Amino acid sequence: MDSAAAPIDFRTDPSRYKHWKLAFENGVAYLTMDVNEEGGLKPGYKLKLNSYDLGVDIELADAVQRLRFEHPEIGAVVIRSQRDRIFCSGANINMLGLSTHDHKVNFCKFTNETRLAIEDASTQSGQTYICSINGIAAGGGYELALACEQILLADDGSSAVSLPELPLLAVLPGTGGLTRLVDKRMVRRDHADFFCTTAEGLRGKRAREWRLVDQLIPPSKLVEQTQKIAEEVAAKSSRPKDAKGIALPTVERQIDGDTLRYANLTVEIDREGRSAKFRLNGPSSAPLADVHAAGAAFWPLALARDFDDAMMHLRLNETEIGTWVLTSQGDGALVEAYDDVLAKNADDWLVREIVLYWKRTLKRLDVSSRSLIALIEPGSCFTGTLLEVALAADRSYMLDGVFEGSNLPAATVRLTGMNFGPYPMGNGLTRLATRFLHDPSQVDELKGEIGEALDAAAAEEAGLVTFAPDDIDWEDEVRLAVEERAGFSPDGLIGMEANLRFPGPETMETKIFARLSAWQNWIFQRPNATGPEGALKLYGTGKQSKYDRKRA
Repeated sequence: MDSAAAPIDFRTDPSRYKHWKLAFENGVAYLTMDVNEEGGLKPGYKLKLNSYDLGVDIELADAVQRLRFEHPEIGAVVIRSQRDRIFCSGANINMLGLSTHDHKVNFCKFTNETRLAIEDASTQSGQTYICSINGIAAGGGYELALACEQILLADDGSSAVSLPELPLLAVLPGTGGLTRLVDKRMVRRDHADFFCTTAEGLRGKRAREWRLVDQLIPPSKLVEQTQKIAEEVAAKSSRPKDAKGIALPTVERQIDGDTLRYANLTVEIDREGRSAKFRLNGPSSAPLADVHAAGAAFWPLALARDFDDAMMHLRLNETEIGTWVLTSQGDGALVEAYDDVLAKNADDWLVREIVLYWKRTLKRLDVSSRSLIALIEPGSCFTGTLLEVALAADRSYMLDGVFEGSNLPAATVRLTGMNFGPYPMGNGLTRLATRFLHDPSQVDELKGEIGEALDAAAAEEAGLVTFAPDDIDWEDEVRLAVEERAGFSPDGLIGMEANLRFPGPETMETKIFARLSAWQNWIFQRPNATGPEGALKLYGTGKQSKYDRKRA
């Protein structure tokens, strides 16, 4: 499967869903999986048994996002299946067998981010997810259940949960399954070992006793009991039950050759240099007093949606563009004004969702397998929320002074309160705390600089930028940095960047992505799995896989 041959579009809405149905009742949303077998994203496979490809997960991600913004009255979400005796059989094996390596890895990464968004909705937004399993939940199907806060299983002697990837396919669960088993559900190691090497999985009493599910319910009462449990959870939610949500219209995007244009963002692709230059545009006017009246046009939300879509487009459709150069343009004082609105209205449900969306968008940037270089030039507006983009970069360059012949004032950066807590990384720390892991007192000292416009010399001294060349050296230093990156091994860069970006505490989230970087780039390419006689290639043919038995 060549993802470049047919660009993948992440923009959708419920009217275009092929695989999911949404219904609402008594404060509960019912998200029902009913995968269209003929509705695969690419030709060559059928999505049988509620198996999924990236297209199915794009719809799921959209639904999770819309429920947070468009339905503040919803306090619980039930994920269930329309199919009799089958919940979800996981990622479609034929799709994986036909896919290029980069598509498989990006597919798994996106599904991970979607499941983390589900967990974020449960823990941060008061929109708790419950999974009701009426049959077989295998592989990615059970991993979807693991992302929910409660797992209900039909106690009928045949409904089961399983992670059969190792015995059947010679790979591992690709959506955080192993980590969620032992870190989230705290399944005993010996129990997890047996479970993950038993293709048929576990059902009934043992599944519950081993903490693989939370409740067993007779099949005749599954719908009724699921509804009762969900409504009880929804009644306890802190979400405003009488509030009105905001509509999320389709993100407007124009692709003109190698340029992507959004309302608040432009991306220019340099194919020869294998890089893409992002220009994030600051707000053009002061914020309205009423965030709800602004709706999806409220600048922080509008920019986050544009930025999120652009990253996903480049991840899946431009896999040879290995360096993202991050720039901004606008008035830093206006960015600060929007940050003030976010901070002062932090208790408002919509503002909370906007901040959480920026948190997830910045996390997506953190885990993107691209080299990130930030350029802070005259006319930039790297302030507060936008400064987080520069802090996420692998290195940053800030011009000391002005460009000859330009009337733009010297570049500055500005800290706001948004840099000190609302946007934690996957390691649970802010980007500043991660940056100054060696000396946390520096973070406290920087709080004294909130609201101050720091020029290049001050920003370099404060440790906020990597280099501050002057006009004479700027062009050469920036050019060499981008050209050098294009000359390194992409695989080596991915491994290096993933290791360096997340110092400090290890969390379930950092474990999931660290292990993804390792096992997918290793096991997914090993002959035992993907070779001509590998398990992934021969699955369903009746032929026996031939393994290289050496343990390296």
